[in-house]
Amino acid sequence: MPHNDTPRVPVGLRGCGSRSCSLRSRAARATASLGSASEPDNTPPGLAPKRVGGGQYDPAMLVITDERFLDHDTGYRHPERPDRLRAALAGVADVDTELLAGGRSPRRAERDELELVHSAAMIDRVSAIAEHGGGHLDADTAMGPASFDAARLAAGAVLSAVEQLAAGTESSGPARGDSEAYCLVRPPGHHATPSTSMGFCLFNSVAVAAALLAADGQRVAIVDVDAHHGNGTQDVFWDRDDVLYASIHQYPLYPGTGALGERGAGAGEGCTVNVPLPPGATGNTARAALDEVIVPAVERFAPDWMLISAGYDGHRADPLTGLGYSASDYGDFVRRLMALAPRTVAVLEGGYDLDATRASSYAVAGALLGLDLHPEPASGAGPGMEVVEAAARLSALDGNR
Repeated sequence: MPHNDTPRVPVGLRGCGSRSCSLRSRAARATASLGSASEPDNTPPGLAPKRVGGGQYDPAMLVITDERFLDHDTGYRHPERPDRLRAALAGVADVDTELLAGGRSPRRAERDELELVHSAAMIDRVSAIAEHGGGHLDADTAMGPASFDAARLAAGAVLSAVEQLAAGTESSGPARGDSEAYCLVRPPGHHATPSTSMGFCLFNSVAVAAALLAADGQRVAIVDVDAHHGNGTQDVFWDRDDVLYASIHQYPLYPGTGALGERGAGAGEGCTVNVPLPPGATGNTARAALDEVIVPAVERFAPDWMLISAGYDGHRADPLTGLGYSASDYGDFVRRLMALAPRTVAVLEGGYDLDATRASSYAVAGALLGLDLHPEPASGAGPGMEVVEAAARLSALDGNR
């Protein structure tokens, strides 16, 4: 996610205004207050708003988001900016505005829930910097006075999705047993390690939810399709066999982890799966990685939950990476993955081109609803098949144990 050359000019930070959302409610009232946040400045080329309601399908995807994510202030010209969330929300609204109108606000993650993944010292540091008006956690990771709250809400959003799917609730009606959720959050999370906030990430939202589920005896598969390797998520579950972590990412690229041979240790050996693709790799290569490596690994693991770190910075238009995906590829990825577990939660991670983020979010929201939406053609052939073949050979060794 990080871009070390991005200039940072200090500017005044917005404070977080008062809002009427209950802090501890596990089923908070729906928020439609993002309003203008659902319309980014630019419309992706070739993507006209597509409303597919009117009885053609039953909108039964749980959407979790909140306007307070916009209060996470990273400063002037930082790539992880509020417009990213607005763009992702607009992609959902392009599918059906009712999905946002019926969306739910998250609760905050509690301290003990964050401590399932992060050290007390790390949490205290983020809190203290927020209390002092903001600052930098590292060269790339900036925060303002409202960022600690936004990060707790981001982690709480995934927890809220898990709780509501488990309870069989639906966003705006009687209990219906929904099995898919989309968490539109910021800051992102997958670089945050047990002891360090880094790479634009304060707390690891997906890891917190996975750890809580695992503590309850659930088996969890996390599949990360962000262009950057989720080093933080990998670190959390490196030696555990109750959570499978699999990643398709560009390599080499920040943070420098995610090599083919990184496969976990001890009881967790084989429960970490990495497919490090070269720059220029396209959706066809990533689809092969899913079909030949990750899907078989997940099927052997037999998870109760699929958590998807949905970063859209693998899109060919993204300014921070060199992969060649299209928005439609992301829909394909999610369709393949959601078939592997009874319940699926997709969580926004990276993605720094607004048009690409909007179009990718549109395709992913459609996939979660069972729709096959193609805002642009799927990408074709590209490099990296030799990496997929090598990863498949390693995966086959695990299958033969």
